[in-house]
Amino acid sequence: MTAAPARAVVPPPRTAVEGPIGPPRETDWAEAVAAVRRWLPDGRILLVCHVNPDGDALGSMLAFAHGLARLGARNVQATFPGPPEVPESLREIPGIDRVIPETEAWAAPDLLCTFDAASTGRLGGLADRLGTARDSVVLDHHASNPGFGTVRLVDPAAAATSIVVEQLLDRLDVPLDAEIAECLYTALTTDTGSFRFATTPSVHQMAARLIATGLRPGEISQRVFDSRPLGAVKLFGEVLGRCELDQEAARGHGLCWTTATRADLERHGQRAYVLEALIDSVRCVAEADVCVVLKEIGDDSWSVSMRSKGAVDVSRVAGLLGGGGHRAAAGFTGAGTPEDVLASVRAVLDESVIR
Repeated sequence: MTAAPARAVVPPPRTAVEGPIGPPRETDWAEAVAAVRRWLPDGRILLVCHVNPDGDALGSMLAFAHGLARLGARNVQATFPGPPEVPESLREIPGIDRVIPETEAWAAPDLLCTFDAASTGRLGGLADRLGTARDSVVLDHHASNPGFGTVRLVDPAAAATSIVVEQLLDRLDVPLDAEIAECLYTALTTDTGSFRFATTPSVHQMAARLIATGLRPGEISQRVFDSRPLGAVKLFGEVLGRCELDQEAARGHGLCWTTATRADLERHGQRAYVLEALIDSVRCVAEADVCVVLKEIGDDSWSVSMRSKGAVDVSRVAGLLGGGGHRAAAGFTGAGTPEDVLASVRAVLDESVIR
């Protein structure tokens, strides 16, 4: 009698863990590599980045999708929570056609990888996959990340999540090629503000490696930073005209703020994602260290973006208000009138100033 072929041993779903975040250890990298290889080539691998994805979220996720393809993965999905639309400036990232609506994502993938999500809340309705996936690898660089997933590659010292992704791809022996490099470069230039913020020698060394594949950084920068519909330009002009300044706020470091409503978007025929770039114009105000933009997302509900020039830790402010981020860039969701939300910011702002 011929013996039946041996069946593959499939591990049960692993329990996500939480705890303090620090730079990934070699054991973390090894566990991440093992988790990925465990499900090649036919395991169901679900890639998820955060709601309202920016260049770092999308670029990191799609770079890894390309990397998995180079490793022979046959079943890969890429998605994010919310409406399946991205800004025009990011629609030419290689592999953007791989992104599917969250409603089509596997309910119980074998491997879940999350990108640039500082908390489970940023995963929206897809957060439940942390409980149904057999393995989950979290790739992020936010210091406010509370720690979740079965394997955590969270490096608060990294200028972008794309840096973590490049390191994992290298450990998986995936060489850089033109598609992966363009995704990673888009991500890197987005989160460093075109190399104005959080730049170190290693950031520029990574950029050099990516450029060496033949990509054209000028073309990417033009798409990401220097292209905007006329309606968006007029919208920005109107919203920036509402800016207010309180130089005594933040213990004299200054606060500048403005608001953008759904009616503003409708009047100028724009989608909500165009407002993500508005904060960069507000942060230019010389008299304020802190700038805040309130973006209406529902009845008495506001998405709040915060930036600091260095005197104030806005991630602490955002964290106390239910959000998170980095020292110089953070956000949260506020409830009530714009005055209510701004008052909540002021109530905790002074405590985050370094004297």
